[in-house]
Amino acid sequence: MALCSLSTLTASATSAHFSCFSASNETILSKSSFKLPFLWPWQKENKVKVGPLSVSPMGFGTWAWGNQLLWGYQESMDNELQQVFNLAVDNGVNLFDTADSYGTGKLDGQSEKLLGKFIREYNGKKGVRENIVIATKFAAYPWRLTPGQFVNACKSSVDRMELEQIGIGQLHWSTANYNPLQERALWDGLVAMYEKGLVQGVGVSNYGPKQLEKIYKYLKDRGVPLCSAQVQFSLLSYGDEQMEVKNICDSLDIKLIAYSPLGLGMLTGKYTLSNLPSGPRSILFRQILPGLEPLLRCLKEIATRRQKTMSQIAINWCISKGTIPIPGVKTIKQTQENLGALGWRLSRDEMNQLEDAAQQSPRKMIQNVFQTR
Repeated sequence: MALCSLSTLTASATSAHFSCFSASNETILSKSSFKLPFLWPWQKENKVKVGPLSVSPMGFGTWAWGNQLLWGYQESMDNELQQVFNLAVDNGVNLFDTADSYGTGKLDGQSEKLLGKFIREYNGKKGVRENIVIATKFAAYPWRLTPGQFVNACKSSVDRMELEQIGIGQLHWSTANYNPLQERALWDGLVAMYEKGLVQGVGVSNYGPKQLEKIYKYLKDRGVPLCSAQVQFSLLSYGDEQMEVKNICDSLDIKLIAYSPLGLGMLTGKYTLSNLPSGPRSILFRQILPGLEPLLRCLKEIATRRQKTMSQIAINWCISKGTIPIPGVKTIKQTQENLGALGWRLSRDEMNQLEDAAQQSPRKMIQNVFQTR
């Protein structure tokens, strides 16, 4: 996820392949009964082209890998996170999204470090490791003012992950709203890291339609194709602006990567006003959950009919809209459940039902504070 809505909140307010084993939305899969490999038939599904790369129709986000403040990360979780990574890769998921700012305190850059370690220690099927695509984001810190500083940031990420080359190098956010002079340094930094072969493709995050078209043209004039744009995209943030970005991406052959496809967990059906998550998320949940009943009811009805979970329906909606969702995962159970969103598609009628229900929600997910027009 790209410096997502929860960071905004903190700043401002601080199915045939996967069945439910009960009438509830919870998938009963325990670690004790789980054995690798856990393989889904979906793997025959075509990969998605993102510039020069071929990636799975869903990736995984790693914002929580190293973030103690918001996601309660502890280094004792690393063993299970390695299993999460192995499980995903064994099932054909080869796209992992991270950022050089993911991690808190002394764990700065921990997400990238863990990904590099997990790639090196993966001992599954031969040849799979070479096809893993890491998409990392470079923060527009106020002290990064020149293209060279962004190239150095990219080199630092390469060193942390011990990779020869990054799959997709992304700008984490635009500075157009508050420091337009720095924006040109960001763009020239992307050009330089691409020309130096540090990245296979370049992308952006939190760019609105106008800025997206501007950077696309700027890069194209310099012979650098823009291959991806990452924005908050879900049934909880579905609206005209998201679709405007999506339509621009489609017209310019840019792949849209959807972060927060589950609305920070609100679309899973696991939370109510009497059962809120801990930390800053609870503030946002209190504001939005009361108006979500029509959408949550629709998700549950379709999930029950499909023998899926609400999470799988919400993620599959993103896939069916032509985006690549990157739900965050911390546990084996979450990974198993999210894998069940692959290998099938919602019908047009089901998608219409979900979108109609989404439009009834009086409050949407708040947008990233850095999101541009």
